[in-house]
Amino acid sequence: MSSAFTFAAPIINKQKNYSMKNVTLSLGAQFPEFKKKAVVSIEKGKEFYDLTYEEIRNAGKWMVMFWWPKDFTFVCPTEIAEFNKAYQEFVDRDTVLVGASTDSEFVHAAWRRDHEDLRGLQFPMLADTSKSLAEELGILEAEEKIAYRATFIVDPQGIVRWVSLYDLNVGRNVKEVLRVLDALQTDELCPCNWQKGEATLSN
Repeated sequence: MSSAFTFAAPIINKQKNYSMKNVTLSLGAQFPEFKKKAVVSIEKGKEFYDLTYEEIRNAGKWMVMFWWPKDFTFVCPTEIAEFNKAYQEFVDRDTVLVGASTDSEFVHAAWRRDHEDLRGLQFPMLADTSKSLAEELGILEAEEKIAYRATFIVDPQGIVRWVSLYDLNVGRNVKEVLRVLDALQTDELCPCNWQKGEATLSN
């Protein structure tokens, strides 16, 4: 493996400065427009695609966008692989799945080729190299300027319906993302621990 990509610098900094106040895009907000390079394949000549939010919105689908801090790290591929395993479940829910970080499309592509669990990804890896989208979403970590583990569920009208933020060191639960998506798509009152197929409070 190339030494340019195999070193995984720890993203744990025990002396972090938490004084920076992010204003995270919250419920009811319109998801911002974007046009970003994304890695959609590891086949030579077909790696990159210009992905826009307009394209997703015009398809009339829900969107789940999840962010990770850095490529070539340790927790991140476990999450990405789990989202990939659940890819068809998102498709069955008429939902576009997008993964994202502030790494470049070239680093994304190299990581996909290098990591066995990432070679068969079925969703795009968005490259927010300028950090403009992460900044607009309010999810940039103060010192390293990398994204927190954020997840956004956005409805077909482009409205943010759910936001989840995890610290850099903690992986998220993909089943919980699906559970919340199911609940939102009922457009009904769903009690604590509700699961798809169970009665809602509106029934």
